[in-house]
Amino acid sequence: MSVAMDRALMALSLDEEDEEPFTMPDRPGFTSIEENRLSIMGRSLNPECQRMSGLIITMPRKWQKEGKVRGIALSRERFQFIFNSEHDLLDVLEKGVQTYNEWAMVLERWVEYPPEDYLQFIPLWVRISYIPEEYYTTEALTTLGDMIGRVIVVAFDPLKPVTQDYIRVQVLFNVANPLKMSRVINRKGGKTATIHFDYEQLQKRCFTCKRLNHEKSICPIEIRKRQEESQARRNRAKVALQKAPAATLNLEDPLYGVLEESQVGLDQLSGRPRIAKEVMDEMRRYMLADTGEDRAIKVDKLRSTVKEAEADPRAQRSVLRLEAAPMVTSDLNKGKGLVFDYSEKSQKKVSFDLNVNPNKLMAGAFKAFKPQVTLSEPVLELGFFDDSSEASVHNPFFDSSTVFRVGSPEPRSSGTIKKSSYVRRRPPKGLRNKLSSGLMVQQFDDGEDRREGKQEMSSRKRKKVVQEMGGRSNNKAQCLKAIPSEGSPNAQ
Repeated sequence: MSVAMDRALMALSLDEEDEEPFTMPDRPGFTSIEENRLSIMGRSLNPECQRMSGLIITMPRKWQKEGKVRGIALSRERFQFIFNSEHDLLDVLEKGVQTYNEWAMVLERWVEYPPEDYLQFIPLWVRISYIPEEYYTTEALTTLGDMIGRVIVVAFDPLKPVTQDYIRVQVLFNVANPLKMSRVINRKGGKTATIHFDYEQLQKRCFTCKRLNHEKSICPIEIRKRQEESQARRNRAKVALQKAPAATLNLEDPLYGVLEESQVGLDQLSGRPRIAKEVMDEMRRYMLADTGEDRAIKVDKLRSTVKEAEADPRAQRSVLRLEAAPMVTSDLNKGKGLVFDYSEKSQKKVSFDLNVNPNKLMAGAFKAFKPQVTLSEPVLELGFFDDSSEASVHNPFFDSSTVFRVGSPEPRSSGTIKKSSYVRRRPPKGLRNKLSSGLMVQQFDDGEDRREGKQEMSSRKRKKVVQEMGGRSNNKAQCLKAIPSEGSPNAQ
């Protein structure tokens, strides 16, 4: 088996073999000509933005022909729709220009032998405006429509009033041509007029070349324009690099031959002079001054001094450039400000944790807006608070309008109004027990002083008003008047 396979592989040739084309059988089951007679052929003008699968599914629903037509994707830009009836087919063709995903497409009825310009024209209604008054005739309007394409229909009646500022004509437009938005025509007497064209049912187009098969971003004219601009920028950068910098030291300069060009002039990184103008002038005066030294000694001193200063960054800054030394501070937050970062970065989850960073977000907001608590009633002289007062002191959000609790303020048209609620004020339990025990002893001592007709309200709750430490509380009911003839009233 392997030997036969090797022989077959060795017999293969890379040259293309001339094979006779295969002839399909001419039988009824092999062709669908009868079914295609009720079909429409189409071509999408912008396949990059018109997905074929979506087009096949969307168009029957857009035509309101679901269940009455089925689509077939023939290629990346060609398709076919087969209808169940002649009425539905003609209804779709009469709709005029059809679009999918806001881009136009070409639709024509299926023919068995299509011509060369098949699927090349679309019926398009054009509105012609700014027409001179002498050209409101059928022949003139037809001529204006022929500037766009072959005129099929002219919607104009010379015997009826024209209420709109345009005339509509239907033309067969070649999709390979650009749309004309205006056209200048010559009138009688040497005058000119500009005619404007507007197109119905056309949504997207290239706004550079006015064609229907691509967007502006991929327009060949825009691409060529960007390429030319890029080439011009590269040429300017190349010329700037090749251009030699102007010499700082000329032949008449006393420092010519003493310092090199790389030691003077502007620094390419910082944009500041390498040696300050005052220092350069002082060097020139030194070279011209008669100090009794030989020129070679002066040149050697200048070169050594400049070279030594260039080796030390501090000396280079203070001696050559005459710049003040930077100030050094131990305050690490001196002049510290906010940093505004508008880049899209995912924040860490830990930054929202109040336990990790309690000074951020809502915790910081609550702390910043913590109210100054004031009691509605004076504090007891004994140094104790009642239940509601204690709660209001220890709860920092009591007066906050963003915190809900029982008895919280209700929203009103003019703001928030706090509910008026009854607050029971009483001393702590320990103090009450202590005062109760002292009260029993006091009652026993003053038992003989009670008048007849007064009784204690032992079964009812009593209010105690604490006046001062060691004070007495009045826990007796209101005096009941006795009737002499009937005796004293029964005890309650």
